[in-house]
Amino acid sequence: MSRVAIVQMRASTAKQANLDHILGCIARAASMGCGTVTFPEYMMFYVGRRSRKEIAVDAEAMDGEFVSAISRAARSSKIHVIGTIYEKSRRPDRVYDTAFHINASGRVAAAYRKTHLYDALGTKESDILLPGSRICAPERTPAGMAGMLICYDLRFPEVSRMLASAGSDVLVAPSAWVRGRGKEEQWITLNKSRAIENGCYVVAPAHVGNIYCGRSLAVDPSGRILVDMKKRRGITSIEISASVVKKVRRQMPLLASRRTDVYPRL
Repeated sequence: MSRVAIVQMRASTAKQANLDHILGCIARAASMGCGTVTFPEYMMFYVGRRSRKEIAVDAEAMDGEFVSAISRAARSSKIHVIGTIYEKSRRPDRVYDTAFHINASGRVAAAYRKTHLYDALGTKESDILLPGSRICAPERTPAGMAGMLICYDLRFPEVSRMLASAGSDVLVAPSAWVRGRGKEEQWITLNKSRAIENGCYVVAPAHVGNIYCGRSLAVDPSGRILVDMKKRRGITSIEISASVVKKVRRQMPLLASRRTDVYPRL
């Protein structure tokens, strides 16, 4: 068993203020006995009315001060951190929406650039973002093997299935779920579905406020909601057990029972 912290926050437009809050949450999670702490999408800053070029200027490389400060905090608190940044690209008017996993030694163990951009329902992330080109392999945490996806990726079950097939015990989905009619019900359904169909935990720390609905969730491998933070800002935690994943997958062997030999390209 290992305790995982979930942070639900409202990012401001001020990057340093957000970073200060994040560093405080890392220390708080460690004091709660957590081995891993997870943060939402767009935690670096809320774009507000910035142009895409202004966003690109404020974005950072993975070895920039934002991630470096978090790495130092992870090493100091001996805790794994999963969060997100706006990562610089080679283009002066586009950035990546990147999730990172920093281990307890302060090393960036994995980085995943969001592959499915939310160009739907009046929102167009591709106006400011570039899509990533690969899924990132799961990495070990105290709670087991953790695979990363980001927000809109939840609507594409192929991503979660690939991560589960690669050994993920828990899927961590930093998110900023845009408010809208029926959106919260869809959010809950998608998180539960990804957990049930893959027999794994899903931890989805969410951005609350601004244009986002919050509702940070943790779901167990049977689809039971362990945490729903509603609209509350703050930090909570859950216990995750890789042995529970093994038990569920033994009783309901969905991954093992797939008929990949009869799944052709139609």
